[in-house]
Amino acid sequence: MAWPRFLQRRALLTGFSHHHVAVFLLTFFSYSLLHASRKTFSNVKVSISKQWTPNAFNTSADLPTEIWNSNHLFPGTEEATLFLGTLDTVFLFSYAVGLFISGIIGDRLNLRWVLSFGMCSSAFVVFVFGTLTEWLHFYNKWLYCGLWIVNGLLQSTGWPCVVAVMGNWFGKAGRGVVFGLWSACASVGNILGACLASSVLQYGYEYAFLVTASVQFAGGIVIFFGLLVSPEEIGLPSIEAEENLEEDSHRPLINGVENEEEYEPNYSIQEDGTATQVKAISFHQACCLPGVIPYSLAYACLKLVNYSFFFWLPFYLSNNFGWREAEADRLSIWYDVGGIVGGTLQGFVSDLLQKRAPVLALSLFLAVGSLVGYSRSPNNKSINALLMTITGFFIGGPSNMISSAISADLGRQELIQGSSEALATVTGIVDGTGSIGAAVGQYLVSLIQDNLGWMWVFYFFILMTSCTILFISPLIVREVFSLVQRRQAHILSE
Repeated sequence: MAWPRFLQRRALLTGFSHHHVAVFLLTFFSYSLLHASRKTFSNVKVSISKQWTPNAFNTSADLPTEIWNSNHLFPGTEEATLFLGTLDTVFLFSYAVGLFISGIIGDRLNLRWVLSFGMCSSAFVVFVFGTLTEWLHFYNKWLYCGLWIVNGLLQSTGWPCVVAVMGNWFGKAGRGVVFGLWSACASVGNILGACLASSVLQYGYEYAFLVTASVQFAGGIVIFFGLLVSPEEIGLPSIEAEENLEEDSHRPLINGVENEEEYEPNYSIQEDGTATQVKAISFHQACCLPGVIPYSLAYACLKLVNYSFFFWLPFYLSNNFGWREAEADRLSIWYDVGGIVGGTLQGFVSDLLQKRAPVLALSLFLAVGSLVGYSRSPNNKSINALLMTITGFFIGGPSNMISSAISADLGRQELIQGSSEALATVTGIVDGTGSIGAAVGQYLVSLIQDNLGWMWVFYFFILMTSCTILFISPLIVREVFSLVQRRQAHILSE
C-alpha cells in the first residue's frame, strides 16, 4: 500500500508556511469558541432547571412565596426537561436553516466578515439569554425560544466559513490527517466550554454564560483583523494552481468516476497575471454533485447521535447516576477526547487507503457495539469514562470526518473544475442536513427518555447509527470494490 505523498516526501511540515499555521489556529479556535458557548448551555441544564422549577427543588419556608413564584416557569422537572429539549430542537432547526443560507452567503461575500459578524453577534445573544435575563430576574419561555432561534442562525455562519477557509489553504495531499486533526476544534470547544462552565458554576449559571460569551466576542474581533481567507490575499498561488503542477497527487478521494483507470484531471488553471472570477455554483448544482446527498443523509443520522451526547451527556450522568453537575461536566470531556483521537486516526487511515467510506463503515459498525457497552455502564466513574472515550472514538471520529475532510472533498471535486466557490455551499448542505436530523433527535431524546427511560434512548442511537451505514452503503461497496481492483492490479504488476 502506497503511503500518501505528503508522508513520502516529508512535506507535511515543509510544505506549510507560517500563514498556513496561522489560518489553522485561527479557524480552529474560532469554531472552538462557538462550540464552547453551545456546550455551556448543555452543562448548566440542571442549574437552569432548578431555577425554573424552584418549588420542585426547594422546600425552605424561610423565603417569601412570591420569590419562588416569580421564577416558577414550570410545575415540575419533567416539564422543564421537555422545554430544555425543545430549546435544543429550535436551536438546531434554526442552525440547520442558517447553514444552507450561510454556505451560499459565504461563497459570495468575504468569509472573514461573515465569520466575525457571526461570532460577535452570537456572543451578544448568549449574554442576553443566560446572563442578562437572570440579572434582571426576567423569565419568559417565548423570549428564550426567540433568542435561541436567533443564536442558531448566527452560529450557523461558523462551520461553512471555516471549512471553506481551510479548503482554500490546504490541498488534497494529507487532507484526511490535517482535517482530522483540525476537526477536533468542536471537541476542544466542548472541553473548553465544560471547563469554563464548571469553574464558575458555583457563583451561578449566569456567570458561565457571561464568561463564554465574553471570550467568544473577543475571538470574533481577532478573526476580523487577523484571518486570511485565501493565499491570493497575500499574493500566493491558489491551491488549484499548486496542485496542477503535480498531477499525480490530485486524484480526488470522492468523485463521480467509476473506473479509476479512466480518470483524467480536469481543472481550470489560472494564468499568471489573470484574476479569473469563477461564478459560485447554485444550490441545486451543489446538491447534484456525486456523494453530496448520500453523505448528507448519513450525516443527519450520525449527527443526531453525536449531538445527543453533546447536549444530553452531562444531564444523563447527573440524572442517571446521581453525580454532581460539576463532576458530570468534567467527566463528559472524555467523549470529546475520544472524538479527537478518532477523527485524527481515521483521517490518517483514509489518506493511506485514499478512500473514506470503508474507514467510516468499519468505525460505525464498531460504534454499535460501543453504544451497547456504554448503555450498560456501571455506576463507576473510571469505567464510565473509558467506555465514554471508546464511544466518542467510534461516533465522534466519523462525525468529524464527514463534516470536515469529506465535505472538503465533496466541495473540490473535478466536476467543479477547482471552483472554491462551491466549498461553503457544499459544507452548508452536508452540515445543514445533519443539523435537521440532530434537531429532530433532541426532541425525540427528551420524549423517549421521559416516557420509556434512558435504555430506549440508546436503542434509538443504535438504530440511527445503523441508518448511517445504510445511506452510504453504495459508496462503501463501490470504494471497497475499487480497493480490491487496485490490490489485484498491484499483485499482477509484481
